[in-house]
Amino acid sequence: MTDANPTTLANTHSTPSAASALIGDPSQFGRVAEDGTVFVRTSEGEKPVGSYPGKTADEALAYFVRKFEAVASEVALTAARITSGAMVPQDAYEAVKKLRIQVRELNGVGDLAALAQSVEQIEPLIEGHREAYEAKKKAEAAVKAARREQILVEKEKIVVEAESLALSENWKSTGDRLKTLLEEWKAAPRLDKKSDADFWKRFSASRNKFDKRRRTHFAALEATTAVVTEAKKQIIEEAEKLATSTDWVATARRFKALMDAWKAAGRGKKNDDAKLWARFKAAQDQFFAAKNADLEKREVSMTANLAKREELIVQIEALVPFTDVKSAKNSLRELMRSWEKIGITHRDKRAAFDARVSAVENAIKEAEAEIWRKTDPSAKARAAEVVKQLSESIESYLKAAAKAEAAGNAKKAKESFESAEARKVWLLEAEKHLAEFN
Repeated sequence: MTDANPTTLANTHSTPSAASALIGDPSQFGRVAEDGTVFVRTSEGEKPVGSYPGKTADEALAYFVRKFEAVASEVALTAARITSGAMVPQDAYEAVKKLRIQVRELNGVGDLAALAQSVEQIEPLIEGHREAYEAKKKAEAAVKAARREQILVEKEKIVVEAESLALSENWKSTGDRLKTLLEEWKAAPRLDKKSDADFWKRFSASRNKFDKRRRTHFAALEATTAVVTEAKKQIIEEAEKLATSTDWVATARRFKALMDAWKAAGRGKKNDDAKLWARFKAAQDQFFAAKNADLEKREVSMTANLAKREELIVQIEALVPFTDVKSAKNSLRELMRSWEKIGITHRDKRAAFDARVSAVENAIKEAEAEIWRKTDPSAKARAAEVVKQLSESIESYLKAAAKAEAAGNAKKAKESFESAEARKVWLLEAEKHLAEFN
């Protein structure tokens, strides 16, 4: 043990007795006998303290002096700790008790009486520095209370924020934030067991509530996306079957319906949706690429067909006017065979051509109808019957007029005559109609 400096101990710790015990040469309080036994001098006489075999007398004496100095230093250190308020009074009393025993049982060389007195002078220091200790204790308690309040605020803040996030639907950002709050909770100093348990219960409940809602949300989303995925797979299967269709109009219309169904199906998982869309679009692109290629091919063909129809329509329209309906009809039939063989033409042009062809067809049909009307036996018979009935009616009215005139009934004679004259006009028209059958 390092030797203590007596002057420093005296000035720093205010323990004159302990310091006086170390003033001077402690070895003056001991001697070494010829047999190697070391004695310490006391007021009651010499007392053997032990021996140090194998060492010189000076070395043996120095060894027991160091044992004395070690206890003296401990006495001085205890006094200094009590004076500074670093030792609790109860612990200080216990320390003094132990020092008394150590001094009483000490086998060392030095002023044992002064050392024992220095121990007895420590106890009054305890009461003298109780106020300083209490003040220090109070200050430490205040610091501890302030620190506890600060920790309470920090943990309350963490818990309140977690509770405010329990009903959030921003699943990603809220989940990340709750992880950060958990790390902050772990890093925060601990409070008493009950306070920490209460805070943790609230914090954990908020996290569990959010986690449960998030799991429920994604479970429902998973179920929904499964339905969406299945619906889109069915759309794709039909689209891929239609990809090689050459029924351009109907298939294009069906692809539009499939696109509407795709949009109505909703969104699935991002990666799955991307893959499914790639398949659906590939089927669409295959069909429409073939459709466009065919359209380009037909465009060339339709241009040539248009020229053919323009040439042929001139020949068809040249049939009108005609004098021989049968010949005109035969010629039109031959020309229409050529017309039908030409193939497709632009839709906007085809309507105009069809109208021009219909005009010629209608002219021939009307001529045929007129011929039939003039050669129809039943129609001729009906016309002859009308002529006969009108002739008989005129003759009857003329007879009635003559009879009434003979009887002196001028009025009836006049009416009968006028009726006969009116029917003569009708008869002329009927005879003209009958003449058309001749």
